[in-house]
Amino acid sequence: MDELKPTPPNSSPLTPITFLERAATVYADCPSIVYNNTTHNWSQTHSRCLKVASSIASFGIQRNHVVSVVAPNIPAMYELHFAVPMAGAVLNTINLRLDARTISVLLRHSESKLLFVDCQSKSLILEALSLFPPEFHRPVLVLIEDDEFPIPKTDEFITTYEELVERGDSGFNWIRPKSEFDPIAMNYTSGTTSAPKGVVHSHRGIFVVSLDSLIEWSVPKQPVYLWTLPMFHANGWSYPWGMAAVGGTNICLRKFDAGIIYDSINKHGVTHICAAPVVLNMLSNSPDSKPLKHPVYIMTAGSPPPAAVLFRTESLGFVVHHGYGLTETGGLVISCTWKNHWNKLPANERARLKSRQGVRTVGMTEVDLVDPESGVSVKRDGSTLGEIVLKGACVMLGYFKDPEGTSKCMKNDGWFYTGDVAVMHPDGYLEIKDRSKDVIISGGENLSSVEVESVLYTHPAINEAAVVARPDEFWGETPCAFVSLNGKHKASEKDIIEFCRAKLPHYMVPKTVVIKQELPKTSTGKIQKFVLRDIAKSMGKSNSKKMSRM
Repeated sequence: MDELKPTPPNSSPLTPITFLERAATVYADCPSIVYNNTTHNWSQTHSRCLKVASSIASFGIQRNHVVSVVAPNIPAMYELHFAVPMAGAVLNTINLRLDARTISVLLRHSESKLLFVDCQSKSLILEALSLFPPEFHRPVLVLIEDDEFPIPKTDEFITTYEELVERGDSGFNWIRPKSEFDPIAMNYTSGTTSAPKGVVHSHRGIFVVSLDSLIEWSVPKQPVYLWTLPMFHANGWSYPWGMAAVGGTNICLRKFDAGIIYDSINKHGVTHICAAPVVLNMLSNSPDSKPLKHPVYIMTAGSPPPAAVLFRTESLGFVVHHGYGLTETGGLVISCTWKNHWNKLPANERARLKSRQGVRTVGMTEVDLVDPESGVSVKRDGSTLGEIVLKGACVMLGYFKDPEGTSKCMKNDGWFYTGDVAVMHPDGYLEIKDRSKDVIISGGENLSSVEVESVLYTHPAINEAAVVARPDEFWGETPCAFVSLNGKHKASEKDIIEFCRAKLPHYMVPKTVVIKQELPKTSTGKIQKFVLRDIAKSMGKSNSKKMSRM
């Protein structure tokens, strides 16, 4: 056996770009992209991507050069997930809701050579570029036009996206990776922390996580997929590539609300949606909410969805699947894989089980919970806290220009340390309790903000909830709850505290409740706890010495 080695016929580098080539043959005449009044089929999408790739290469873009995109979920954004790596470059999708200063920093850090700009972000990007130092090389600009928003191309832009399509070569011999570990994409972390990092992924990692995500969600051939999850967020959990693998129809939306989602479901026969828990909350609380005519499968991740929100969403006919991943994994790597006998349980119990993150997906090598100091696995008792650590093909190559940050989370023991705190239940399913920085230590007791939030979400008046630590003169820290109300019921701060007292141990009950019209969020729907922590800190120390700890 020793003489049998890897050879060219059996060791071609894995890359998700091959999904598009296959789709152009198998699903040639089937719809690939639908946007407003425009529909493309897979043959057309393949041709358009090759043309754009050849045009990108004509600008002198070479292997491993970074090409950035600032755009919503529109056809060009989807196509560039293939066209940029087809040119040998590294795709960098930038959050279009960031401010000009932050975008300027990211463009300089990434050393972006070429920048595709959606027409509605034109002024934002020009402002970002104006903040560049005079000696710093600016990326070449290409404008993505839209008939709905007739914003003219100006001298700062050398051409438009559709001009690149028109003049491109559909016979372009796209540049395959030399190694499957060549970089394909770089994403900056979502902004839930104050120091975003450039996460670099390989062709191999994205290939594996794309197929893995399809298998775990049981996505069939030719689904109708509605794009509510931003493609700029971890490349839409790698589903731009995944949809090509199964010949899906991508329904693109520039913006959405609950009404638009329900209208799109009915108009296009949508079968699948990825969405953060905030979108589930929006769908189940909206005046437009109504029972669906056919089941729609939702994959949710990003933060632990409260059981109450899952229950309300599924009562409308959505079938919710819950997973866990990070920007650093390129997609979902832990999934609450459903067991058939759970269907016999009461609805509330099913929702509770589904709110757990679950077990490793097929494509992940290992998942464990460990003590972050010793690296020893914690007990599987459903109560002992540990940090989630991962091993698998889709874990990032590392942080761009940040070897120290990379080594802090990718340690010599062979694990990637996520910074997320969870418990492992006796059945082997894990449940996130917090980010390590969000655990509240009150009087020596570690309490989970997520657990308190889950109770708050069962209050009939609460729309959104987030719990952070507030400094306390006696206990060190106590829970401080920020909530917004749904308008259907009334509630005061006192009412909410009493509600929690009836459902939680007293040491976990929020000692402070702040009612706000809306909680601050990132563009991907995650509540910005670092903002709320600053607010709680600015309120000064609470004095809860006399409060019961029973």
